[in-house]
Amino acid sequence: MTVGTTTKPELREVVHQAARRARIAARALAQLTTAQKNDALHAAADALLAGADQVLAANAEDIAAARAAGTEESLLDRLRLTEARIDGIASGLRQVAGLPDPVGVIIRGSTLPNGLEIKQVRVPLGVVGMVYEARPNVTVDAFGLTLKSGNAALLRGSSSAARSNAALVAILRETLAAQGIPEDSVQLLPSEDRASVIHLIQARGLVDVVIPRGGAGLINAVVRDAQVPTIETGTGNCHVYVHAAADLDMAEQILINAKTRRPSVCNAAETLLIDAAIADTALPRLTEALQRHGVTIHGNLPGQVPATDADWGEEYLTLDIALDVVDDLDAAVEHINTWGTGHTEAIVTGDLAAAREFTSRVDAAAVLVNASTAFTDGEQFGFGAEIGISTQKLHARGPMALPELTSTKWIVWGEGQIRPA
Repeated sequence: MTVGTTTKPELREVVHQAARRARIAARALAQLTTAQKNDALHAAADALLAGADQVLAANAEDIAAARAAGTEESLLDRLRLTEARIDGIASGLRQVAGLPDPVGVIIRGSTLPNGLEIKQVRVPLGVVGMVYEARPNVTVDAFGLTLKSGNAALLRGSSSAARSNAALVAILRETLAAQGIPEDSVQLLPSEDRASVIHLIQARGLVDVVIPRGGAGLINAVVRDAQVPTIETGTGNCHVYVHAAADLDMAEQILINAKTRRPSVCNAAETLLIDAAIADTALPRLTEALQRHGVTIHGNLPGQVPATDADWGEEYLTLDIALDVVDDLDAAVEHINTWGTGHTEAIVTGDLAAAREFTSRVDAAAVLVNASTAFTDGEQFGFGAEIGISTQKLHARGPMALPELTSTKWIVWGEGQIRPA
């Protein structure tokens, strides 16, 4: 996605008015009890299930329009909703309701020699803007996490999911109103004009943080042009390194799951690295397994699509994978740290020392040993639905859930103390 620099004054006012309403709603949200937030989340889950037919009808229109526009199947999969996926979305809201409320949690505190009692507590960020592509499930995930953490959400989805998102947000707003919570706690911004993104990410003083979630083009454009703080959810060029001491039965299972379970997600494996010490055995077995599952291999061996530097840095999001044979663990780490995006990296090995070295030296938000990259996911980590997976290093890194949607406040209690001259 390319974010244009031209803007329309009337659209700017629409976005900024929504942000002002969100700020008013955020003040009310910050005062809600945990029970009130949890009741609203359960009510929203019930309402989504009850309104599944209207959501699916809206989604079918989005799918038909996207298919007519020639959208790739991998992107259609991101856009598609089914009864099972709606069930999963509702279940995600219930999981969030069951998680500890981060608001008000005391991170640290002490009593100073002068009697002042100080404590650092978690507080909501305020107004959270989300810019995302395709996936309508993000609409509900963002709502659930922002509500539980006491934040108002400004959602700017893609035009391809406009009908689906509108149907979902309508249900969520009706639920909030019925619960006595400001319906402006969640708002859907116009998506037909890309200028609305600019107005959102440059609404300094109205929006507290923006989180982009989508492809590299979208993320880079938001990070580049934003004038409000941004949490970067990065793309996933994820690697599976099959070490010399790997169990090949395990390696095959992990590789196939990491690559083919859902190729269109950011934690899907995009590169396979095989240690030269076992290449004679591992290479034919693993390539045959990939091909059996319909995966196209990009590499430098006969029968493979010739690989270029672009392949080593590519997030395919399709049934494609880059493959290279590396000399040893040092070479694997060097390859990953050169071409990886800092998302998720995995090693398959029976050597404990090698595993520890790999986890220590690889620079990524998540490093897995003998497990599929598919596990880098908020729900799988026990966080419930996630707002995104951060590949940056400030504030939050990895799957972001409730604590990552809070800031902190210092509260100081005294009894008339004054600071000496």
